[in-house]
Amino acid sequence: MTDKSQIPKKSIIREYLEVILITILVAFGIKIFIMDAYRIPTGSMENTLIAGDYILVNKFIYGPSTPRTVPLTGIEIPHIRFPGFRNPDRGDVIVFKFPGERDEVEPAANLNYIKRVIGLPGDTIKIRNRNVFVNGAAFPKLTTQRSSSRSLKPSGRNDLRIFPSGTPFNEDNYGPIYVPKKGDTLTIDIGNIKQWEVFLRRDGADVEILPDQSIVINGELSNIYVIQSNYYFTLGDNRDNSLDSRFWGFVPEENIIGRALLIYWSWHKEGTPNFAARFRNVRTDRIGTLIR
Repeated sequence: MTDKSQIPKKSIIREYLEVILITILVAFGIKIFIMDAYRIPTGSMENTLIAGDYILVNKFIYGPSTPRTVPLTGIEIPHIRFPGFRNPDRGDVIVFKFPGERDEVEPAANLNYIKRVIGLPGDTIKIRNRNVFVNGAAFPKLTTQRSSSRSLKPSGRNDLRIFPSGTPFNEDNYGPIYVPKKGDTLTIDIGNIKQWEVFLRRDGADVEILPDQSIVINGELSNIYVIQSNYYFTLGDNRDNSLDSRFWGFVPEENIIGRALLIYWSWHKEGTPNFAARFRNVRTDRIGTLIR
């Protein structure tokens, strides 16, 4: 029988170190797989979210993933995504990895965006005089939605910044445009290849235009491409001051990080000379607000 008095006792320092290590590992696991914190830097989601809001994001609901980047760096690494409880729905406010500007296959910088889901895979989106329609039905207007007093851009007046390039769309009169879903077939010809080339490359296709105007997709002469991923169409609640899917395109399902849950802190930091003075600008009425 073992004499318990002979079992060496852990030192106080070792016990504290073990507690600290376990706490760090648990916190790290929560941050990676369950919940993470983000700061709102711009006004594109006003008045649902405003600059200076700090939010918690539920990363578990759509399916957690292993780290996308090396911790404390922006270096991307291969990751695995696990099944979630459900897919994003219309109206969800989501955080996602920015897919890049309209003409970028890969984004120049590793950025996270936050917008509201308007269109699901397979939906058709249309905006007429700033009113949004999904599959022919009006998308509900939000009480927190912000609009400006700038002049309305009439239908047919194209905006050279708009996605996809070469269309007669602008931010106030946009579409109709179909949101691609996995398994859809896209017919490509020399007349529309410039509009969809970047999207095809983002979806993983290798696209080449031959001197005789033939199109080669993944090494084969073809004008049919089968889409490999599901995509979402997003808008900012501050519709007149938001760079969203109207300008850079669809959000790949793989890029979605999680759903915005609540505001855990909020303050207005502009013009505050020091940390102590910032507390006079805390927005206590926003703290604890659920994001809808």
